[in-house]
Amino acid sequence: MKYFLCALMLIGATVAVADDFDAVEAKLKAAMAADIRTDAEKERDRNRRPIQTLKFFGLRDDMAIIELLPGGGWYTKLLAPVVKENGQYYGALGTGRIAERLGGKPGFEQMQIIAEDSKTYRKEGERTYTLETTGLGVTGVDMVLTFRNYHNFGAQGRAAMNKAAFDALKSGGVYAVVDHTRRHMEQDNLENRRRIDPVLAIKEIQAAGFEFVDFSDLHLRLDDELRYEVGRKTVTGNTDRWTCLLYTSPSPRDLIAHL
Repeated sequence: MKYFLCALMLIGATVAVADDFDAVEAKLKAAMAADIRTDAEKERDRNRRPIQTLKFFGLRDDMAIIELLPGGGWYTKLLAPVVKENGQYYGALGTGRIAERLGGKPGFEQMQIIAEDSKTYRKEGERTYTLETTGLGVTGVDMVLTFRNYHNFGAQGRAAMNKAAFDALKSGGVYAVVDHTRRHMEQDNLENRRRIDPVLAIKEIQAAGFEFVDFSDLHLRLDDELRYEVGRKTVTGNTDRWTCLLYTSPSPRDLIAHL
């Protein structure tokens, strides 16, 4: 009976999420049109498909969310305004640029920077980064997102990032990851430095305690041959990217399985 009631609640919540995304979409469109975004950032909307991507991940405007490694803030400028009234945006790891460019600006007053004592760096001679962190400093959040960052780290750094995400999420929380695709089991070479095998990534994330839930072809690009560095003129803006969704247990699928 307990699982049956949980499943009923889940079904109701799923319907509510589908209905609620109309409000999220309206806020996203407003954020996408905001003056704080540059023309170059807006030009990338067609390729990055933020509305469809965040709908796939199940974003709601009342969520507490963490964006890992936000870089220059392309997604930050969309995420933070969506959750500013009813939820909470946290930026973690490599947050210097968003703190400088967005901190205190209209729409970003509630943005919080966390895990400032964490360190990301590349050792001399290494092609990938190391991550040193004792955690993100918050717990019980609804969603952790990271976009095109997983490939930047070696195995130790990826494991540290996955653990930090897991520890920050609530039970049933969402880990949302997008990155550039590398051929399965392909060894490192000069052209694939900023790509990563999605099968390897999913296995590593599962090893941190997550349950794989879904994989989207939103960013599938069949004409990317996976042969060239993502910054090359023939590839940039058209890279094949994998998009996956994982949960901490119990996931919605766990609850339905007990019916």
